[in-house]
Amino acid sequence: MKKTKAFISALILTAMSMSLFACADEESASSKISKDLDSATREEINSIAAESDLLTGELENKTIKWMSDWDINPDGTGKNVPTDLAVFQERYGGEIEYHQVTFDNRYEKLAEAINSGDGVDFFYAGNMDAFPKGAVRGMFQPVDDYIDFSSPLWEDVQEVNDSAMWDGKHYMAVIQATGDMCAVVYNRKTIQEAGFEDPAELYEKGEWTWDTFQEMLEGFVDTDNQKYGIDGWWFEFGLMNTIGVPPIGLEDGELVNNIGDPAMERVQNWMYELYTTNCIAIGVGDYGWSARPKYIGEGKTLFYPVGLYTFYCSPDQWQGDFGEDAFFVPLPKDPEADEYYIPVGMESYVMVKGAQNPEGVAKYLDCKRFTLITEEAKEIADQQMVDDYGWTEEMIEMKNSMQELADANPIFDYSKGVSADCGDLLDSNLRNSARGVPWNETYDSIYATVETYINEINESASAE
Repeated sequence: MKKTKAFISALILTAMSMSLFACADEESASSKISKDLDSATREEINSIAAESDLLTGELENKTIKWMSDWDINPDGTGKNVPTDLAVFQERYGGEIEYHQVTFDNRYEKLAEAINSGDGVDFFYAGNMDAFPKGAVRGMFQPVDDYIDFSSPLWEDVQEVNDSAMWDGKHYMAVIQATGDMCAVVYNRKTIQEAGFEDPAELYEKGEWTWDTFQEMLEGFVDTDNQKYGIDGWWFEFGLMNTIGVPPIGLEDGELVNNIGDPAMERVQNWMYELYTTNCIAIGVGDYGWSARPKYIGEGKTLFYPVGLYTFYCSPDQWQGDFGEDAFFVPLPKDPEADEYYIPVGMESYVMVKGAQNPEGVAKYLDCKRFTLITEEAKEIADQQMVDDYGWTEEMIEMKNSMQELADANPIFDYSKGVSADCGDLLDSNLRNSARGVPWNETYDSIYATVETYINEINESASAE
């Protein structure tokens, strides 16, 4: 039970920080005000942190500088103070100074800050494009002098952190693998009216697989009558991730090109089959080339694979797209895979080269881990989930189950972490099968180039 409840807290820690990705564009930031925890909750957090022997020491420099396109602090979009930030504030008197950038100019601004000696302390690595290229280019520094991954706070994620080492060092502090990267969103009323069994029930019985997924699509799609299959911009990689073989993996400290793996060929051929049977909505009939999440709520589209961040906002917003009967399940299991694999992300952070307060960053990250493994702190985070986003217990349980799958089989794709060119090449071309391009054509056009990108990074590491 302890482990399960930690999953909800993990959701709060990242979701409340990054909620502007999901819903800020739905409402003007000026229409909401920054929120803070009530005094009773703060007093409770203070007591919990003070009484625990997991958080040790004090901070002389209490300010850490955070550069990102999203603020950890409340920012006017209506999100509350994340529990981990409250722990940092109450236990260490810490504060986070936000250095705002855009998503597109993050690395340009980070390089400027490093060169000018501005002393930015930490940066988000959960977008999977910071590592290993940032380590190779000297933008980040190892965290080993500041974080002990064998300590009680970190021992649960030591294996995950050890799997992501570069040149024998930890350049990322992975708070945990995350299972909310992509789920299949659907409307239960639509499923019922079509005469299908609820995917959540199929999942519970161990029957939610590629086969049942495809059967439901083929039984629903009728483009002449505005009945569409899979919509969204995330389903291709979501389905690819179910084979348990990332396009670019990291093994024994070296990047590995898995484009030629037989499982990759199999999933690409399957997506091509979905395309040829009109199961993919984008570009079919009169659907057009824009994602239409509201079609889920209107009963026109069956499945909308997307990150659960779309539910990290007020219920009127996510119900406005997906309907009051909206629910979600993990991506379907590959029937030929040895385990149940789903898209797995990271909540992870890197310390910036020239950081002026790496000790403060380490204490803040300790607070994030503390909130995950401390029962009382988790309960506070759990209640925030219900109060702020209107989730039901069933939704929380399903998200927890997805987290369990991620923890059991954390497979990470480092495509974006090789280089921007490599990430862009794979992001566009690995989607081609779902747009009607046979896999052999795509494979022949990209394999050698990907191999060159990977070799350059691997060789640069060995030359150091």
